[in-house]
Amino acid sequence: MSFEAQESLEIKAERWRVFCAVALPEEVRSRAATHVKALREAAPKARASWPRAESLHVTLKFLGEIETARVNSLKQAAARAAEGFEEFELAIEGAGAFPPRGMPRVLWLGVKDDSGRLAALQQRLEEECAAAGFARETRAFHPHLTIARLRAPADSQRLAALHEEIGFERAAFTVNELLVMRSEPGPGGSRYTEISKHLF
Repeated sequence: MSFEAQESLEIKAERWRVFCAVALPEEVRSRAATHVKALREAAPKARASWPRAESLHVTLKFLGEIETARVNSLKQAAARAAEGFEEFELAIEGAGAFPPRGMPRVLWLGVKDDSGRLAALQQRLEEECAAAGFARETRAFHPHLTIARLRAPADSQRLAALHEEIGFERAAFTVNELLVMRSEPGPGGSRYTEISKHLF
């Protein structure tokens, strides 16, 4: 293989796993961490992966792996989506599990978009990303915070029941920015790096 061909393959192979999200304030992340700590202490043998509190966020669009050459296009699409948008209130409230029946696999905290502004921002982002050539999301937008992925049946139903019993009291906060993030998997869980921030 020629040097040029090898170099071309290396360029093609350079891809980043990216998503667009709304960040959570420290107070909300701290409360989520306290909730997770109570669950882990109640079921220490449960086989589950627990995202770090500092990595919790509300995902608006997950793009998966894209070529690094397209990252600028994504940043520009996010900037257009945020342009002229007004800040709004969002709240984290309630606790549940997926699937709702059968063996639980994911524990989540609810996202309350009472104003509908989060859904409007997500729709605007979806349109701008589509205009930039990114694939549209085919599933309906149901925002939530994933706080655990359950890896084995043992203790999963008891853990999910406890999670719902404890619940999560409403925590409201103001949203005034849209983030483009990179996700890098690692032994301690995914590490997230901010690529760009778009204020509104």
